[in-house]
Amino acid sequence: MPDFELSYTIEQTAQLLGISSQKLRRWDEQGVLTAMRTEGGHRRYPKELVDRLVQASHAGTQGDAQSLELASVKRTLAEKRRIIQLLIESEGRYRDLVETSHDLIWQTDAEGRFTYLNAAAYDIFGLAPADLIGRCFFSFETNGAHVPNRRFLSALRRNGEMQNFVTHLTTARSEDRWIGINARVTRDEGGVVLGIRGTARDVTQQHLAIRRAEHVAMHDTLTDLPNRSALQRQLETSLQSGQVGALLLVDMDHFKRINAVFGHGSGEQLVIGLSGVLRSVARSRNGELYRIGEDRFMLNLPEALREDAQGAAAAVLAAVQNYRLAMDRNRVVSSATASIGIAMYPFHGADWNALLAAVDSATHQAKDEGRNRVAMFNPASDALRATHRRTHWSRLIADALQQDEIALSTQPAVRIRDGAVQHHEIFLRIRDEQGRWTDSAQFMATAESLGFAPALDQRVVARVLAHLHDQGSSWRQPCAVNVSAASIADPDWTRELGELLRASGVLPGRVVFEISERSAMENIDATAAFISQVRSLGARAALDDFGAGFSSFYYLRHFEVDYLKIGSAFTRELDDNPESRAFIRAVTGLARDLKRQVIAKGVETEPALRLLRESGALYAQGRFFRGAEPLQADETRRVAASGG
Repeated sequence: MPDFELSYTIEQTAQLLGISSQKLRRWDEQGVLTAMRTEGGHRRYPKELVDRLVQASHAGTQGDAQSLELASVKRTLAEKRRIIQLLIESEGRYRDLVETSHDLIWQTDAEGRFTYLNAAAYDIFGLAPADLIGRCFFSFETNGAHVPNRRFLSALRRNGEMQNFVTHLTTARSEDRWIGINARVTRDEGGVVLGIRGTARDVTQQHLAIRRAEHVAMHDTLTDLPNRSALQRQLETSLQSGQVGALLLVDMDHFKRINAVFGHGSGEQLVIGLSGVLRSVARSRNGELYRIGEDRFMLNLPEALREDAQGAAAAVLAAVQNYRLAMDRNRVVSSATASIGIAMYPFHGADWNALLAAVDSATHQAKDEGRNRVAMFNPASDALRATHRRTHWSRLIADALQQDEIALSTQPAVRIRDGAVQHHEIFLRIRDEQGRWTDSAQFMATAESLGFAPALDQRVVARVLAHLHDQGSSWRQPCAVNVSAASIADPDWTRELGELLRASGVLPGRVVFEISERSAMENIDATAAFISQVRSLGARAALDDFGAGFSSFYYLRHFEVDYLKIGSAFTRELDDNPESRAFIRAVTGLARDLKRQVIAKGVETEPALRLLRESGALYAQGRFFRGAEPLQADETRRVAASGG
């Protein structure tokens, strides 16, 4: 009995060992774990043995737990090693990218002194990164005043970020560099500035290209004098600031005879020579000379009084008369003369158009009085002359509209590569008093001032749409129609245009509406709205004579046109004027970026065409391909060619 007191029942043993009673019975039968028997035949297991088995089982469980914990630690360490390796590799890739980047990557302290620069620093500053630590952009500023860069740092600290800031630096090798900078301020949790990080890029070539394009747009290609656009900008600034002064228009007398007598090109030589002489006169009078036309110069004299202006005009007349131009075979152009008109601003004109009209009127007065003389603007005589001109053209335009005496001519714009026609530009003409067809350049300014322009434009559009409808598929290319500033600014006219397009039965894509750059810049909002309207109808739009004013480069993003048509002034002298070629390259590059097509007008020679092709131009228009021809004659030729 005492033995059984030191034992467990089969149920207790099964529970302690964590196995079933049936398994214990099998172990007993198999001799694995033999049980003792009570008198009643019940199985009992020695307590000491069972307890040892239980302890052994617990020891095994604890070992397993420790093994699992150790395995977990090993896995964690392995993961950390993997992450550290990835970070090392990532940092290596980052450093490779930073150090091999062509852009300068830099960092400064709170005072703007460099604390880090990548290898591109040598190309920007001409020094190795180690030699630049502790220095700053100020150290290389060209003018030495540090004003632009101090403004840059002030704006950066105020806004926290700067994009595309351009500054002018001089490298350690004394080379000029224009640098574009992007930067961002770094701060601590309290908002205190810790430093600045950013990138920089050498934009010298781009900057110089823009400056060259601006110079070409603002200067005459033959003489390199400032042109009409530059004069307009200067005078508008002077008038807005309340400045007084004088404007002189110098118009050469009988200029066309020079080429007739001395041969082609002699007139240009005379203009080049006179430009130097007149520029000297202008500078001696604290003025500036401009060339605004083939044989026309303007002299602007800020702060000049009437006596100053008359004295300058007399000096110009003397300089022109005393100038001698030696030609071939001992021939000399001598006794050249000019007629000069004077207008005082703001007294004779408080804005550009009024002042230009005043000085032009005074010049006509000088010519009417016998040429080779000076005339001050006289409002009374101008009124008579203006009234006569307006009356003359008013009657001719009214008769043309009433009798439908309107002629249309066409000139193709072609693809340079293969001569394929891109579209046909339409030109308007009316008859003069002798019954000759007169180009629209002679009367459209008067038509606009008298309110005839919208009616003329509508008549031309209707005639072109009828032509396209009648020709059907035999006329494949679109027609480009010029639209005046007065028309695009008139909501009723633009509404009627839409109705005319819809009623014509002509696909709108067969019509291109051309707006001159001058008209576009007169009313930017109306132009943008008109372009948007015609394009929404399916028609196309073009900006004509592009490049006459550099400000249009900025506003071009407002005009969603399909074509940019470069004015003839930039194509006539391509063969001997590198600045014109630079301008056309700049425009074609800009057009590609803005997804516009460029058409160069006024192409007359094979060399000009070759240079256009080399400059990247794809389309051209001019007498080299075909001059302007009557639209009806063009129709007849096409019908005959097709056997119709």
